[in-house]
Amino acid sequence: MPAITVQQTPDSQRAARRLYGFLSNQPPSWYGLGILLLVAWATRPALLSPLLLLAILKQGAILGVVTIGQSLVVRSRSIDLSISGVVVVVIWIVTSGAIPLPVPALVFLALLSGALIGTINGLIITRLRASAVVVTLAMAIVLTGSVVAASQYHQPGETPDLLRIVGSGRIGSLPIAAIVWVAVLIPFALSLRTCVFGRYLDAVGSNPTAATVSGIPSLRVMSITHIFSGLTTALAALLLVGSVSVGNTNIGQDMVLNSLAAVILGGVSFGSGKGRMLGPAVGAFMLTYLFSLLIGFGLGAAGQAMVQGAIIALAALVFTFRSR
Repeated sequence: MPAITVQQTPDSQRAARRLYGFLSNQPPSWYGLGILLLVAWATRPALLSPLLLLAILKQGAILGVVTIGQSLVVRSRSIDLSISGVVVVVIWIVTSGAIPLPVPALVFLALLSGALIGTINGLIITRLRASAVVVTLAMAIVLTGSVVAASQYHQPGETPDLLRIVGSGRIGSLPIAAIVWVAVLIPFALSLRTCVFGRYLDAVGSNPTAATVSGIPSLRVMSITHIFSGLTTALAALLLVGSVSVGNTNIGQDMVLNSLAAVILGGVSFGSGKGRMLGPAVGAFMLTYLFSLLIGFGLGAAGQAMVQGAIIALAALVFTFRSR
């Protein structure tokens, strides 16, 4: 009996190519999150319950807000390593009691401090043509040292009630922190797709020299991304200190590497000028879910650190292959 062969029609071939193109263009964070959900379904089904998913979403909102600013900076061919310094400054401002202002004024001052730090980073990098890695890393060290010195006189203390409500409260079953994350994410995502700044950012990330020759203010665009990064980091620090209910200069130190991993796994890479906001957001949730899954497996701090290092190495490999 002759073998039966199935020939694909041109329409089916085009559909298959479109499907392959769609799947291949999705950031690695989508596939990583899918794998984690399958692992949880097979080994820890309790982690798929709506209550736990909402709790993980609340934790992921902090990293997600930081990732928004970091993704903008990376798209502009820069990097922000001053995140840990901004976090400790914000925590000290709102919990030390050294500044006799009402809580709303302290929140405004904290956000203003983050934007100011981002402005300084952007000016030094763009005007002096200094290395973004060196400048932002030095800024983190200076800020952390300054807060440690100031803490000898005014140590971080309890978190104000307003920040506790925002960081740990809920509206119905939805965490307020997650609502804040979405409220910040959506305007950034829409503006990058519809506003001139988004097109400028794509051009600068793809080829800054060509963008400058074309009349695009490349240095200004890069400076603005650093301002946004400092601002979103300050907001994330407010959510963080609200969730832990007490000030501590040692929390939030892992945000730098985790935000970079989320950005790269989310499809944003240096020098490509491409990438959207949703991929890094999924990457932030994926990393948070991964750490919750590791805790469910009983891994301690050492095991979590090893897996975190492996994730960062994976992000570096993803960046390398996407660049090629």
